[in-house]
Amino acid sequence: MLVGMTTNADEPQPRPRRRAPAGAAVLRADVTEAIRAAVFEELAAVGYARMSIEGIARRAGVGKTAVYRRWRSKLHLVLDVVSALAVQGLPTPDTGTLESDLRLLYEVTSRALRHPVASQILPDLQAEAARSPEIAEAVQKALREGQEGVASQILVAAERRGELRPGFDQEMALDLISGPLYWRSVVIRSPKLPKGYLAALARATTGALKAL
Repeated sequence: MLVGMTTNADEPQPRPRRRAPAGAAVLRADVTEAIRAAVFEELAAVGYARMSIEGIARRAGVGKTAVYRRWRSKLHLVLDVVSALAVQGLPTPDTGTLESDLRLLYEVTSRALRHPVASQILPDLQAEAARSPEIAEAVQKALREGQEGVASQILVAAERRGELRPGFDQEMALDLISGPLYWRSVVIRSPKLPKGYLAALARATTGALKAL
């Protein structure tokens, strides 16, 4: 003990401050979301093939290191963002009738598909999916778990209300619900839907579903 220094065993001694383990970087949620948003913007602007980590980081206002801390490559970043679409999902309509539920679903889906960013991204990702099994799986997962997840709930509710016969072909029903609008908005990319198209589509689809 040094001369002139005294200690009291009964007095609480200050605890040494713990240091964060070396290399334990804290990933800020706001930075992660900024990067995800930048991915959509970059995809819409230049497409997947020309998209770069540098461009994404620039749009997000972060350094490349911030991107690489979260995703090890451009492919993994895009797969993560596309797969996240499935988690977000669409609101499940609950209007009390099958036709009204479909009408509301088509209105929400149509707005989403015709959004300028989505209208640029989806065709490009579909083209990349033809060359990359990983992207194909992610796109399919996002579409099926998003759109078809909601459609399945609509069908279950309609069957419970007695609007659809028990044991109907659910796979065929999902094709009937999702196919026409996706074809028109994404495949042939019709610039504008005719007046009353969504109401007519909901009515026609309801009739087809009841015939299954």
